[in-house]
Amino acid sequence: MTAHCFIHDSDSLPTQAAQKRFWSGLYASARGLALVEAAKHSEQAVIVICDNAASRSALEQEIRFYSAGLGLPVAVFPEWETLAYDQFSPYQDIVSERLATLQACDSIQRGFVLLTVASAMQKLPPQSYIHGRSFQFKVGDRLQPEQFRRRLELAGYQCVPQVMEHGEFAVRGSILDLFPMGSKHPFRFDLFDDDIESIRVFSPDTQLSLHKTQQVNLLPGREFPMDPQAITDFRRRYRERFEGDPQRSVIYRDVSEGATPPGIEYYLPLFFEQTASVFDYLPRQATLVYSDDTEQRADEFWADVCHRYEQYRHDM
Repeated sequence: MTAHCFIHDSDSLPTQAAQKRFWSGLYASARGLALVEAAKHSEQAVIVICDNAASRSALEQEIRFYSAGLGLPVAVFPEWETLAYDQFSPYQDIVSERLATLQACDSIQRGFVLLTVASAMQKLPPQSYIHGRSFQFKVGDRLQPEQFRRRLELAGYQCVPQVMEHGEFAVRGSILDLFPMGSKHPFRFDLFDDDIESIRVFSPDTQLSLHKTQQVNLLPGREFPMDPQAITDFRRRYRERFEGDPQRSVIYRDVSEGATPPGIEYYLPLFFEQTASVFDYLPRQATLVYSDDTEQRADEFWADVCHRYEQYRHDM
């Protein structure tokens, strides 16, 4: 990051590395207006760390309102909205938005990226995972249904009778329905032999085809891999880090069988040799904005994680 900006004293954004600006007196939606006015004249992306999901959502609305028509994109990197070590997984729509933002970070040159303290502190897959497991299909490409089905399953997509939400696909003869992560709409592939004859956007509510498109970009279905090698690596790292019989652990048994139990996201580091943070994805030339309370919120988040760890660490 090239600069830091504490919201204290209304002024322009920093222009040099390690330079700081202090803004104050920004009440209600004035913070959103001030950020948009400053970003209009900046050639760098503006990364804003919000205290929590509620403040992030409010700031997003403010920025979108004041930047309407200015051509300043607004990307959001949401948090999972689950508590540390919960036996619940985040909603697929949340994971979809997170993956889409991570993939788009490389191309963000201006505009905003909004995230929370919690999402800034979480471990993420390395960039090689997102980029290496993303692929593209377009009209005219050859696509063998069974091979493609296997590829989707390895990428974390779930085969279902009818596609309704992100991360699902369905195969019905020469028709393949798919709702890619990071996409606003699902797509219907019409195949002629092994060639993609057409691709149409369709409605998940009515299942009716809408307009045609020429290509579809696919992101991984999860923030972690579930191919055979990843499962082997997970098992090895689990045994290295946890004492006792791993077969007592539902998490260990399910992953060993290729299943993804609820809450598996909190074991993400066991799937990778090295993890990353959101700052590894964000553009290097950017201005970082946060409030006086951010450090305190980070301490509170970490204390809560440690407390929940102590609660659960003796229960396999």
